[in-house]
Amino acid sequence: MFDAVVPLTALLPADSPRLGGSDETHSALLAEADAELPPILVHRKTMRVVDGMHRLRAAELRGASDIRVRFFDGDEHEAFVLAVKANTTHGLPLSLADRKTAAVRIMTSHPQWSDRAVAVAVGLARRTIARIRSRSTGGVSQLNSRVGLDGRARPLSSANGRRQAGELFEQRPGATLREVASASGISLATARDVRERIRHGEDPVPPGVRRAGGVARAADGRRGPKQVDGVAEPIDLASAFHRLASDPSLRLSDAGRRLLRWLNASANAVGREERGDLLDAVPSYCVPVVAGLAREYARMWHEVADELDHRGRSAS
Repeated sequence: MFDAVVPLTALLPADSPRLGGSDETHSALLAEADAELPPILVHRKTMRVVDGMHRLRAAELRGASDIRVRFFDGDEHEAFVLAVKANTTHGLPLSLADRKTAAVRIMTSHPQWSDRAVAVAVGLARRTIARIRSRSTGGVSQLNSRVGLDGRARPLSSANGRRQAGELFEQRPGATLREVASASGISLATARDVRERIRHGEDPVPPGVRRAGGVARAADGRRGPKQVDGVAEPIDLASAFHRLASDPSLRLSDAGRRLLRWLNASANAVGREERGDLLDAVPSYCVPVVAGLAREYARMWHEVADELDHRGRSAS
Protein backbone atom coordinates (compact mmCIF):
# COMPACT_ATOMS: atom_id res chain seq x y z
CA MET A 1 0.00 0.00 0.00
CA PHE A 2 1.20 3.50 -0.80
CA ASP A 3 -0.17 7.03 -0.48
CA ALA A 4 0.96 8.63 -3.72
CA VAL A 5 3.31 8.51 -6.71
CA VAL A 6 5.72 11.43 -6.51
CA PRO A 7 8.24 12.80 -9.04
CA LEU A 8 11.84 12.10 -8.00
CA THR A 9 12.64 15.78 -8.42
CA ALA A 10 10.10 16.71 -5.72
CA LEU A 11 11.99 14.83 -2.98
CA LEU A 12 14.76 16.06 -0.68
CA PRO A 13 17.55 13.78 0.58
CA ALA A 14 17.10 12.10 3.95
CA ASP A 15 18.36 13.41 7.27
CA SER A 16 20.20 10.12 7.37
CA PRO A 17 21.59 8.44 10.49
CA ARG A 18 24.34 6.99 8.28
CA LEU A 19 27.59 8.82 8.97
CA GLY A 20 29.05 7.66 5.67
CA GLY A 21 26.00 8.42 3.55
CA SER A 22 24.28 6.01 1.16
CA ASP A 23 25.98 2.89 -0.21
CA GLU A 24 26.12 3.12 -4.01
CA THR A 25 26.79 -0.62 -4.36
CA HIS A 26 23.66 -1.48 -2.39
CA SER A 27 21.61 0.91 -4.52
CA ALA A 28 22.96 -0.70 -7.68
CA LEU A 29 21.98 -4.16 -6.44
CA LEU A 30 18.45 -2.92 -5.75
CA ALA A 31 18.29 -1.37 -9.22
CA GLU A 32 19.18 -4.69 -10.83
CA ALA A 33 16.50 -6.62 -8.93
CA ASP A 34 13.43 -7.66 -10.90
CA ALA A 35 10.99 -7.25 -8.02
CA GLU A 36 9.13 -4.00 -7.47
CA LEU A 37 10.65 -2.17 -4.50
CA PRO A 38 8.51 -1.16 -1.51
CA PRO A 39 7.40 2.49 -1.32
CA ILE A 40 9.72 4.91 0.43
CA LEU A 41 8.71 6.91 3.52
CA VAL A 42 8.57 10.69 3.12
CA HIS A 43 8.01 13.53 5.60
CA ARG A 44 4.96 15.21 4.13
CA LYS A 45 5.69 18.72 5.45
CA THR A 46 9.24 18.94 4.09
CA MET A 47 9.12 16.24 1.34
CA ARG A 48 12.36 14.92 2.82
CA VAL A 49 12.97 11.19 2.59
CA VAL A 50 12.67 9.49 5.99
CA ASP A 51 13.45 5.93 4.89
CA GLY A 52 14.36 4.72 1.41
CA MET A 53 17.36 6.63 0.05
CA HIS A 54 18.80 3.44 -1.45
CA ARG A 55 15.46 2.71 -3.13
CA LEU A 56 15.30 6.29 -4.37
CA ARG A 57 18.78 5.99 -5.88
CA ALA A 58 17.83 2.62 -7.38
CA ALA A 59 14.84 4.28 -9.09
CA GLU A 60 17.20 6.91 -10.54
CA LEU A 61 19.53 4.19 -11.82
CA ARG A 62 16.56 2.46 -13.45
CA GLY A 63 15.73 5.68 -15.27
CA ALA A 64 12.41 6.17 -13.46
CA SER A 65 10.88 9.63 -13.19
CA ASP A 66 8.67 9.00 -10.16
CA ILE A 67 8.38 6.68 -7.17
CA ARG A 68 5.74 5.33 -4.81
CA VAL A 69 5.73 6.95 -1.39
CA ARG A 70 4.05 6.71 1.99
CA PHE A 71 3.77 9.97 3.96
CA PHE A 72 4.71 10.62 7.57
CA ASP A 73 3.08 13.57 9.35
CA GLY A 74 5.06 13.87 12.61
CA ASP A 75 7.71 16.49 13.37
CA GLU A 76 11.33 16.30 12.18
CA HIS A 77 12.61 14.83 15.47
CA GLU A 78 10.07 12.03 15.22
CA ALA A 79 11.02 11.54 11.58
CA PHE A 80 14.66 10.99 12.54
CA VAL A 81 13.71 8.44 15.21
CA LEU A 82 11.55 6.64 12.67
CA ALA A 83 14.44 6.64 10.18
CA VAL A 84 16.76 5.07 12.75
CA LYS A 85 14.20 2.43 13.72
CA ALA A 86 13.57 1.58 10.09
CA ASN A 87 17.27 1.14 9.37
CA THR A 88 17.75 -1.21 12.31
CA THR A 89 14.97 -3.59 11.24
CA HIS A 90 15.35 -3.90 7.47
CA GLY A 91 17.52 -2.96 4.53
CA LEU A 92 21.22 -2.19 4.92
CA PRO A 93 21.92 -2.22 8.71
CA LEU A 94 23.36 0.81 10.46
CA SER A 95 26.92 0.48 11.73
CA LEU A 96 27.71 0.53 15.44
CA ALA A 97 29.08 4.07 15.09
CA ASP A 98 25.88 5.13 13.27
CA ARG A 99 23.72 3.73 16.07
CA LYS A 100 25.71 5.33 18.88
CA THR A 101 25.70 8.72 17.15
CA ALA A 102 21.95 8.40 16.55
CA ALA A 103 21.47 7.51 20.22
CA VAL A 104 23.14 10.76 21.33
CA ARG A 105 20.97 12.75 18.94
CA ILE A 106 17.79 11.03 20.15
CA MET A 107 18.72 11.59 23.80
CA THR A 108 19.22 15.27 22.95
CA SER A 109 15.83 15.64 21.24
CA HIS A 110 14.01 13.26 23.63
CA PRO A 111 15.79 13.68 27.02
CA GLN A 112 12.76 12.27 28.81
CA TRP A 113 13.13 8.87 27.13
CA SER A 114 14.44 6.00 29.24
CA ASP A 115 17.64 4.17 28.32
CA ARG A 116 15.55 1.17 27.26
CA ALA A 117 13.34 3.30 24.97
CA VAL A 118 16.42 4.77 23.24
CA ALA A 119 18.00 1.30 23.05
CA VAL A 120 14.95 -0.10 21.24
CA ALA A 121 14.98 2.82 18.79
CA VAL A 122 18.64 2.42 17.79
CA GLY A 123 19.02 -1.33 18.20
CA LEU A 124 21.60 -1.30 21.01
CA ALA A 125 21.69 -2.77 24.51
CA ARG A 126 20.24 -0.71 27.35
CA ARG A 127 23.55 -0.79 29.22
CA THR A 128 25.30 0.64 26.15
CA ILE A 129 22.83 3.54 26.09
CA ALA A 130 23.38 4.11 29.82
CA ARG A 131 27.14 4.36 29.24
CA ILE A 132 26.66 6.75 26.34
CA ARG A 133 24.33 8.95 28.41
CA SER A 134 26.75 9.01 31.36
CA ARG A 135 29.61 10.17 29.11
CA SER A 136 27.56 12.69 27.15
CA THR A 137 27.77 16.42 27.83
CA GLY A 138 26.24 19.51 26.29
CA GLY A 139 22.84 18.91 24.71
CA VAL A 140 21.99 15.66 26.51
CA SER A 141 19.91 16.70 29.51
CA GLN A 142 20.16 14.81 32.79
CA LEU A 143 16.55 14.70 34.00
CA ASN A 144 15.18 13.41 37.29
CA SER A 145 12.71 11.11 35.54
CA ARG A 146 12.37 9.37 32.20
CA VAL A 147 9.56 7.94 30.09
CA GLY A 148 9.68 4.19 29.48
CA LEU A 149 8.40 2.08 26.61
CA ASP A 150 4.95 1.98 28.24
CA GLY A 151 4.73 5.78 28.15
CA ARG A 152 4.91 6.15 31.94
CA ALA A 153 7.34 8.59 33.56
CA ARG A 154 9.46 7.12 36.33
CA PRO A 155 11.98 8.84 38.63
CA LEU A 156 15.65 7.86 38.25
CA SER A 157 15.86 7.61 42.04
CA SER A 158 12.96 6.59 44.25
CA ALA A 159 14.32 8.50 47.26
CA ASN A 160 12.10 11.56 46.83
CA GLY A 161 9.07 9.44 45.98
CA ARG A 162 9.65 7.29 49.05
CA ARG A 163 9.86 10.34 51.30
CA GLN A 164 6.66 11.75 49.83
CA ALA A 165 4.94 8.39 50.24
CA GLY A 166 6.09 8.24 53.86
CA GLU A 167 4.54 11.63 54.53
CA LEU A 168 1.28 10.55 52.86
CA PHE A 169 1.05 7.38 54.95
CA GLU A 170 1.53 9.43 58.13
CA GLN A 171 -0.96 12.12 57.10
CA ARG A 172 -3.56 9.67 55.70
CA PRO A 173 -3.32 6.33 57.54
CA GLY A 174 -6.29 5.00 55.61
CA ALA A 175 -4.86 5.69 52.15
CA THR A 176 -4.51 2.67 49.88
CA LEU A 177 -1.21 1.56 48.39
CA ARG A 178 -2.45 2.47 44.91
CA GLU A 179 -3.41 6.00 45.99
CA VAL A 180 -0.06 6.65 47.63
CA ALA A 181 1.91 5.10 44.76
CA SER A 182 0.07 7.24 42.21
CA ALA A 183 0.43 10.45 44.22
CA SER A 184 4.15 9.98 44.90
CA GLY A 185 5.17 8.55 41.52
CA ILE A 186 6.45 5.18 42.78
CA SER A 187 5.45 1.57 42.13
CA LEU A 188 2.99 -0.41 44.24
CA ALA A 189 5.83 -2.62 45.46
CA THR A 190 7.83 0.43 46.57
CA ALA A 191 4.80 1.92 48.30
CA ARG A 192 4.25 -1.38 50.15
CA ASP A 193 7.90 -1.39 51.25
CA VAL A 194 7.61 2.21 52.49
CA ARG A 195 4.49 1.33 54.53
CA GLU A 196 6.25 -1.66 56.12
CA ARG A 197 9.33 0.39 56.95
CA ILE A 198 7.21 3.06 58.62
CA ARG A 199 5.32 0.41 60.63
CA HIS A 200 8.67 -0.86 61.94
CA GLY A 201 9.88 2.67 62.75
CA GLU A 202 12.47 2.68 59.97
CA ASP A 203 13.44 5.37 57.49
CA PRO A 204 11.26 5.02 54.35
CA VAL A 205 14.41 5.47 52.25
CA PRO A 206 16.82 2.49 52.58
CA PRO A 207 20.55 3.24 52.98
CA GLY A 208 21.32 1.95 49.46
CA VAL A 209 18.85 4.37 47.88
CA ARG A 210 20.24 7.26 49.95
CA ARG A 211 23.78 6.45 48.82
CA ALA A 212 22.72 6.43 45.17
CA GLY A 213 22.41 10.20 45.24
CA GLY A 214 25.52 10.87 47.30
CA VAL A 215 29.19 11.43 46.50
CA ALA A 216 31.06 8.32 45.43
CA ARG A 217 34.08 7.30 47.45
CA ALA A 218 37.10 5.29 46.46
CA ALA A 219 37.74 1.85 47.95
CA ASP A 220 40.17 3.36 50.48
CA GLY A 221 37.49 5.77 51.77
CA ARG A 222 38.71 8.86 49.92
CA ARG A 223 36.37 10.86 47.74
CA GLY A 224 36.30 9.85 44.11
CA PRO A 225 36.51 12.28 41.18
CA LYS A 226 34.42 15.42 41.62
CA GLN A 227 31.19 15.25 39.65
CA VAL A 228 29.10 17.94 38.02
CA ASP A 229 25.54 16.95 37.04
CA GLY A 230 26.50 13.32 37.50
CA VAL A 231 29.50 13.48 35.12
CA ALA A 232 33.01 13.14 36.45
CA GLU A 233 35.26 16.14 35.78
CA PRO A 234 38.45 15.43 33.77
CA ILE A 235 41.48 14.63 35.90
CA ASP A 236 45.01 15.99 35.43
CA LEU A 237 46.44 13.21 33.24
CA ALA A 238 50.09 14.14 33.76
CA SER A 239 49.81 14.29 37.57
CA ALA A 240 47.76 11.10 37.77
CA PHE A 241 50.20 9.18 35.60
CA HIS A 242 53.19 10.51 37.58
CA ARG A 243 51.65 9.20 40.81
CA LEU A 244 51.13 5.78 39.28
CA ALA A 245 54.60 5.67 37.75
CA SER A 246 56.07 6.41 41.20
CA ASP A 247 54.26 3.50 42.83
CA PRO A 248 56.77 0.65 43.53
CA SER A 249 54.05 -2.00 43.27
CA LEU A 250 53.63 -1.05 39.60
CA ARG A 251 57.23 -0.17 38.71
CA LEU A 252 58.67 -3.39 40.14
CA SER A 253 56.39 -5.92 38.42
CA ASP A 254 56.22 -6.94 34.76
CA ALA A 255 52.44 -6.56 34.61
CA GLY A 256 52.66 -3.18 36.35
CA ARG A 257 55.25 -1.88 33.89
CA ARG A 258 53.13 -3.09 30.95
CA LEU A 259 50.14 -1.24 32.42
CA LEU A 260 52.19 1.95 32.76
CA ARG A 261 53.41 1.68 29.14
CA TRP A 262 49.80 1.08 28.05
CA LEU A 263 48.52 4.13 29.90
CA ASN A 264 51.41 6.31 28.73
CA ALA A 265 50.94 5.31 25.09
CA SER A 266 47.23 6.11 25.25
CA ALA A 267 47.88 9.53 26.81
CA ASN A 268 50.56 10.46 24.28
CA ALA A 269 48.55 9.17 21.30
CA VAL A 270 45.89 11.87 21.70
CA GLY A 271 47.58 14.61 23.68
CA ARG A 272 45.54 17.79 24.04
CA GLU A 273 48.30 19.92 22.51
CA GLU A 274 48.50 18.02 19.22
CA ARG A 275 44.90 16.84 18.97
CA GLY A 276 43.92 19.64 16.59
CA ASP A 277 46.74 18.84 14.16
CA LEU A 278 45.86 15.14 14.19
CA LEU A 279 42.18 15.80 13.51
CA ASP A 280 42.98 18.25 10.72
CA ALA A 281 45.07 15.53 9.03
CA VAL A 282 42.05 13.20 8.63
CA PRO A 283 40.71 13.29 5.04
CA SER A 284 36.98 13.88 4.83
CA TYR A 285 36.35 10.44 3.32
CA CYS A 286 38.13 8.81 6.29
CA VAL A 287 36.21 10.71 8.98
CA PRO A 288 33.55 7.98 9.57
CA VAL A 289 36.20 5.27 9.91
CA VAL A 290 38.44 7.27 12.26
CA ALA A 291 35.42 8.36 14.32
CA GLY A 292 34.27 4.74 14.56
CA LEU A 293 37.71 3.58 15.69
CA ALA A 294 37.89 6.35 18.29
CA ARG A 295 34.49 5.37 19.68
CA GLU A 296 35.47 1.69 19.84
CA TYR A 297 38.73 2.49 21.63
CA ALA A 298 36.79 4.70 24.03
CA ARG A 299 34.29 1.88 24.60
CA MET A 300 37.09 -0.57 25.43
CA TRP A 301 38.63 1.88 27.90
CA HIS A 302 35.21 2.50 29.42
CA GLU A 303 34.83 -1.25 29.98
CA VAL A 304 38.21 -1.25 31.73
CA ALA A 305 37.01 1.62 33.95
CA ASP A 306 33.75 -0.22 34.71
CA GLU A 307 35.67 -3.36 35.71
CA LEU A 308 37.98 -1.38 38.00
CA ASP A 309 35.01 0.44 39.56
CA HIS A 310 33.35 -2.93 40.18
CA ARG A 311 36.49 -4.28 41.83
CA GLY A 312 36.76 -1.16 43.97
CA ARG A 313 33.16 -1.51 45.17
CA SER A 314 33.68 -5.22 45.90
CA ALA A 315 36.83 -4.49 47.90
CA SER A 316 35.03 -1.88 49.97
